Amino acid sequence: MKTSACFALLAAFCTTAAHAADWSDTSLSWRYGTKFSEPYNGEDINKHVINFSNVSGYKYGKNFFSVDFLLSDSHDPSAVGASSGAHEAYALYRHTLDLGKVTGANLAFGPVRGVGVTGGFDVNSKTDAGYNSKKRMLVLGPTLMFDVPGFLDVSLLALRESNAPFNGFTSISTPRYTYKTHAMLTAAWGIPFTLGVPLSFEGFANYIGTKGRNEFGGPTAVEINVDMQVMYDLSPAIGAAKNTLKVGLEYQYWKNKFGNPESVAPGATAKTPMVRAEYHF
Repeated sequence: MKTSACFALLAAFCTTAAHAADWSDTSLSWRYGTKFSEPYNGEDINKHVINFSNVSGYKYGKNFFSVDFLLSDSHDPSAVGASSGAHEAYALYRHTLDLGKVTGANLAFGPVRGVGVTGGFDVNSKTDAGYNSKKRMLVLGPTLMFDVPGFLDVSLLALRESNAPFNGFTSISTPRYTYKTHAMLTAAWGIPFTLGVPLSFEGFANYIGTKGRNEFGGPTAVEINVDMQVMYDLSPAIGAAKNTLKVGLEYQYWKNKFGNPESVAPGATAKTPMVRAEYHF
């Protein structure tokens, strides 16, 4: 699909989404781990990650917007020879249009309560020694919404991704390069449960196909990114409204990060335990 056509479809989604929200949840969170990794680095990296997120629903669907601010230690330097760590901002937006609500038809079947179409974008900017990523990506595809406590959405999305990195070692800028359009099977979930205390199992999982040659002519690999957490709702203990303050443990498994094959890019696979706290308002 041409980029212009993708923009037109996403613009239509955004127009549809511009209705007053029936419900909304905004959160600020912090997470920290010491086992992050970056392709072609191979070092264990400490990172603090500050996140701002908002999810909202309206008559015909829902919106999700998230921005991560990632602060690395000196093992992921901000420039060649720098003692300070790299900084990254990664923004993501998704809009899911519920086709059953739009058409008035009952599209439920088996464990699926609804069918939708999801579109959106990813944008990032990072200051680091070697790559200085400037990712731009459009996504579009069908979504199944499963009938579970909380939510479980599974989507098959087409990805149109480009980048225009700057190599700090060689001081060479690469013109914006668009990869081959490729597919992502993705799931996102938030499922409450109790074990004597209020808990929730939350996260996402992405299986991303290869995207052809990279901007330097090298191969790309299947990418797997699973990020999940068990969160404890601390709110009742401090007299706050339900789901106001959560703390918990998080784990991320990221293989062939950004499509870089581990076989040629040491550090492209990370296994990262984290602690996490989030405040909802």
